[in-house]
Amino acid sequence: MSKEKINPTLEQTPLRARKHLTGSVTKKKGKMFGSRDGDYYEDEDSLYELEDLGASNFDGQHHVSVPPRQRSSSNRLPTYDLDRRSPLKKSRRNSDVKVHDSEKDGSAVSSLLKLPPADFRNFILLCILYLLQGIPVGLGMGSIPFLLKSKLSYGQVGLFSLASYPYSMKLLWSPIVDAVYSRKIGRRKSWIIPIQTVSAFMLLWLGRNIDKLLENAETNLGFITFVFFILVLLCATQDVAVDGWALTLLSHPNLSYASTAQTIGLNTGYFLSFTVFLALNSPEFANKYFRAQPVDYGLLSMRAYLTFWGWTYLFMTVCLLVFKTEEPTRESKGSRNGLVDVYRSMWKIVKLSNVQLFILVLLVAKIGFQANDAVTNLKLLEKGLSKEDLAVTVLIDFPFEIIFGYYAAKWSVGNRPLKPWLWAFVGRLGSALLAQLLVICFPSTGASTSYLFLIILVHVLGSFMSTVQFVSINAFHTQIADPAIGGTYMTTLNTISNLGGQWPRVLVLFAVDYFTKADCVLDTDKATSEQIEMFTPFSCSKETERQQCTKVGGRCDIKSDGYYITNIICVTLGALLFFGWIRHKIQYVQTLSLSKWRVDRS
Repeated sequence: MSKEKINPTLEQTPLRARKHLTGSVTKKKGKMFGSRDGDYYEDEDSLYELEDLGASNFDGQHHVSVPPRQRSSSNRLPTYDLDRRSPLKKSRRNSDVKVHDSEKDGSAVSSLLKLPPADFRNFILLCILYLLQGIPVGLGMGSIPFLLKSKLSYGQVGLFSLASYPYSMKLLWSPIVDAVYSRKIGRRKSWIIPIQTVSAFMLLWLGRNIDKLLENAETNLGFITFVFFILVLLCATQDVAVDGWALTLLSHPNLSYASTAQTIGLNTGYFLSFTVFLALNSPEFANKYFRAQPVDYGLLSMRAYLTFWGWTYLFMTVCLLVFKTEEPTRESKGSRNGLVDVYRSMWKIVKLSNVQLFILVLLVAKIGFQANDAVTNLKLLEKGLSKEDLAVTVLIDFPFEIIFGYYAAKWSVGNRPLKPWLWAFVGRLGSALLAQLLVICFPSTGASTSYLFLIILVHVLGSFMSTVQFVSINAFHTQIADPAIGGTYMTTLNTISNLGGQWPRVLVLFAVDYFTKADCVLDTDKATSEQIEMFTPFSCSKETERQQCTKVGGRCDIKSDGYYITNIICVTLGALLFFGWIRHKIQYVQTLSLSKWRVDRS
């Protein structure tokens, strides 16, 4: 009943951006230098540190940050220190650069309100930029599929889910975002400004045409999917640029607040476009809480919502262009080959035998949960759960995500960081079965308060297990990543992990339609003799066929529900894979020494 996480890209960044790791630094011109706690590169013009902050992931609905890693002095897996940050070791080219007081003593401020003025302003800017990214993603991954389900079959909704793929594939072009830019505009603004401008005009255009597109959703499905694919592609690309800019906007000791800004911004944007919009768009919600006289439309239309955010995008883009100056980036002489080197590094990573085994695990590990994650909420709506009740469920789940993320990070420490992942795997299988039981027992009179409480309980349980797995696997990614190519290594593993949750979804949604068997039958007690004579039974397994059945005065008699069959198949496959293969392979890979995960530097 939850969605899989999506990982923002990690990349090479200037040394001045940050150093959370301990360890002495010694310079060797033109070569890698540093201790096991962090590896660096230097050339004639600039000094670079490889990205080493830890995983930060987003699925639209949920965002959790894994803290920076600390490598152990042995050859075992590194551990986390969640309660302290090591003193910052600063390296400045120019002695006249102003340093905040918090940076002078190498310590981060204890609260957000104590940030230096410049850091606080940049923190607010990051929150706004991440919020803008979350708006189209919340529509594409949240609201639009729910609106389409009332008009389309599960398989057709599965086709629309292809629009979310860019967030799971941005690894392919993220090095280009880092390498290609205009010095005059700025390394990050060169991408953010045009992307937000194009996104703004797309949102404004959608605002004028979305009602017509959704009215004939079946005919326009391909075009709707294409438009939202482009929107999500733009957001994913902007995410790469904003992630990189975040590392230089904040001073060294306060860089942990970059992930805080990402958590606040992305979650808020998704929350507005999914939970808040569905509630305000619902006539039932508006009539129940805001109107004395019921009407058949909500407080907020999709047209008005898209138009508002289109103009907001334009306004923020102009403000960013006029009022925010990006610090110039000094390009090193060796950076011309950097783009090719990054792609070469990716290939070296996937050639490692242990990485190949781990990749195979990541690609099949989420099969068991796919029917629950992709279909359960849609099936509850089909049974009669109101959109506003579903919105309340997501709203209550929101704070639990943050709490679960913190404790999951504390559990994913030591030499067995994947132990919580293994336990949560079994928990997610159990949660999928509980969710199916909820659907089976949906009250014929509608969702009561006690039944809604059970939905929230099962939803929070599944969310807890999902978050534990999510944080645990990304903690492991952070620990095994070769520091010499840390950013590329992390992004490669995270992208494959995300893809493992994406590719089965379309198949699962089509399977629900395939296994559903239903016939439209005429109620002979209420039908006229003329209707009985002219009526011919037909299949009503798809949503459009159900609506047609209702129009002709029939009722849809469901002989077998494809959701139940598909969910049982998924859970069974997941259990067989887990107990027969995945568990043993996970236990094996987490015992390997760090040297087994290193690439050939030649």
